Formats: sequence, C-alpha cells, structure tokens
Amino acid sequence: MPFGNTHNNFKLNFKVEEEYPDLTKHNNHMAKVLTKDMYAKLRDKQTPSGFTLDDVIQTGVDNPGHPFIMTVGCVAGDEESYEIFKDLLDPIISDRHSGYKPTDKHKTDLNFENLKGGDDLDPNYVLSSRVRTGRSIKGYTLPPHNSRGERRAVEKLSVEALNTLDGEFKGKYYPLNKMTDAEQEQLIADHFLFDKPVSPLLLGAGMARDWPDARGIWHNDAKSFLVWVNEEDHLRVISMEKGGNMKEVFRRFCVGLKRIEETFKKHNHGFMWNEHLGYVLTCPSNLGTGLRGGVHVKLPKLSTHAKFEEILTRLRLQKRGTGGVDTASVGGVFDISNADRLGSSEVDQVQMVVDGVKLMVEMEKKLEKGEAIDGMIPAQNLLFFPFLFFLAPFFPLLSCSVCNILDQFPLKSACLTDVASRTFEIWF
Repeated sequence: MPFGNTHNNFKLNFKVEEEYPDLTKHNNHMAKVLTKDMYAKLRDKQTPSGFTLDDVIQTGVDNPGHPFIMTVGCVAGDEESYEIFKDLLDPIISDRHSGYKPTDKHKTDLNFENLKGGDDLDPNYVLSSRVRTGRSIKGYTLPPHNSRGERRAVEKLSVEALNTLDGEFKGKYYPLNKMTDAEQEQLIADHFLFDKPVSPLLLGAGMARDWPDARGIWHNDAKSFLVWVNEEDHLRVISMEKGGNMKEVFRRFCVGLKRIEETFKKHNHGFMWNEHLGYVLTCPSNLGTGLRGGVHVKLPKLSTHAKFEEILTRLRLQKRGTGGVDTASVGGVFDISNADRLGSSEVDQVQMVVDGVKLMVEMEKKLEKGEAIDGMIPAQNLLFFPFLFFLAPFFPLLSCSVCNILDQFPLKSACLTDVASRTFEIWF
C-alpha cells in the first residue's frame, strides 16, 4: 500500500521476532491483544482482496497513543478482514464493546415507530438534534484498502443511487474536487463540508490517499439529510435539524437509510451486515449500529454539579463541547450522545438519548430553582451489559467515529477519527 511496506512479501524471509513490531510503549487495544505467537500465526494470511495483518495493525503501530486515551489501533480493509483476522479482532471487539463475545448476536431495529417519545424535548434547552451512521457497500474494499479506480466506482454507484431519491430526500451531489467556489462557500456556511484528514491515525490507515479524488457530499433540498461519500467509510448518513424533535430526526434517518439501501440493492449492491457484528465498518469501534444520536443542549447548572460525570455514566451517555473533538463547552451548551454501538439496536440507543436528555433537562430546571437533584440521579444503567455491574464505573461512555472522543475521564477510548482535526462540524 502507498502508506507502508505491508505488502512487501520479502518480509516473510525474516523471522517472526525480526518483523514483530515494538509495542512496548503503546496504549491501544491492538497492542494490548497482539502477541508474538498471534503475529506468527496470522502474518502470512491475507483476505481475498489482499489485506494483510500488517495492514490491519499499521496505524496502531505508527501511533502509540496516549496514557489516558486508548485508541483502537487497527482497521479493516474489507468485509473479510473480521473473519480472516478474528483471532486478533475478536478480543479487540470484546475489549472495546464491553465484553461482546464472538457468539453474541447484534440487534438491528430501524422501525422508528418503536421509539417512545422524542418529539417533546424542551426547545428552550435542546438547540439541535442529529442521528448519523456509516455504511459499507458490499462488493468493494473499505477506504484503507481501496484503489483509485475502486474509490471512483464507489462514488459513481453512490451518486447514481442517491440521485434516484425523490420526495423529502430529493437532493444534489457536490464532489469535493469539482465544486465551484460558491458551492464551497455555501457548504461551509451550512457546516456541511468535511476536510482532508490530518490525524496521524487516519493518515497511518491510508484514509487520505488521493484526496480529494472521489470524495463528496450529497444533501437533500431541505438540508436535513446528508451523505458523505468516501470519508472514513463508504457512506456517512446524517439526519439533523434545529430544535428538539429527535423523533422526527430519527424517522427521517430510518426512512432515508431504508430508501438508500433499497436503491443500492437495485444496483446489485447491498450493505455489509451480519448477525454477529451488525453493520460492518472500517473501524471496529463502529461495528453494530455505527450510530451516534446526539443533541446540543444547554446545561450550565448541571454541568458544574459534582455528579455530572457520574450522571452521564449511569445514563450511558457521553459529552463533548459543541466545537468538536476535545473542545470545551461554550455557555454551558454540550453535545450529548449515546455511548453504545454494538449489542443494542438503533431504537435502543436513540431511546437512551431521548430519556437521558429529558432527565438532565429536568435536573437543570431543578438546579435553576435552587433545588437538590440527588433524588433524581438514576441507578447505573446496565440494560445492555448487566454482567458488568462491578466494572461499570470503569467503562465510561466508550464510543467512536467522527469526533466522538470523551472528555475528562481516567480511561478513554477513541477510534481513528476520534482525534482527527476537523475544520468544520456538522452542527447548526
């Protein structure tokens, strides 16, 4: 590959100990799991498309991480990576997803009618709502591994499929390398534009090769439904709007996703999915739903409360500032989203956000009146992983994908894009 020597077959002429990477100073899930014996067993294997063990681990080798930020340290190059290299990836998935076992089955539920409430979040506190996910198109390798021609084929197929959408989803595609100055300025003003990756984690995984070739943004005419093409995943699908109507945002998200998948199937390409991993994506942290449902919410009082972090942990939610990765809150406004991805459904995860945000807004109102909230603090939410009761305080809201790094917690976890520097955010 252009970003390393991982396809140099001469490496097999050297002994395992001569090729085994030095991981002594590394703090990522890959380095925690990989052993010399495992490396010896897997180093000569490759997927049908040619992705090797060294391709899987290279970004984690190149980026040791930080003592307080445990990154994933690996990527998949295609759908088969998760099977061929399961000796490595299964333990990483278990570590990253709260003990998820190789025999576990993921739940998928994109029936928006199963969401309870969500249309009554107080607009005086909830400023905007968003749900997003990633999708990988069957029959193609993933962004760390695809060639220029393959990436262009993914773009061509995606544009053809998206251009068939009608009604509320009718829209237009804007290729990054061909958009006019006026189009670029408008996308910047709308906060829709994604920039070239600069994170060493992304660069180490080959994510920025040939940038901006075959990358682009599609959005509907109402600017409430977006698709990023060939960023970290083949597709990044986003539904959003101002205010607190998460129910409508989730409805649009579910309906739009189903419409897109139906269209791709008509072109003989579905999405990568299996009953164990759910939707298959580039970073193991995004397996399952790949979903991040979040709101921008004003919590100036609650955010200064001594138990704010504990409340978030118990609700299985995470926070960050509204400016993106590792940013501070401005004016007490936070980006609050779900923590889990794998093992629970889309409805489950958005329900956690709806219920948790409603409770926190009520807490904020109590604090505004000078009243105590101790009686409102919930018990640890172990809906999805009850066997982790004794470990719950040490499994902070682990999450991944674009801009999902956690703030101020002893143990953090991030994927490739958790530490990516982004010029523009997708929020209003």
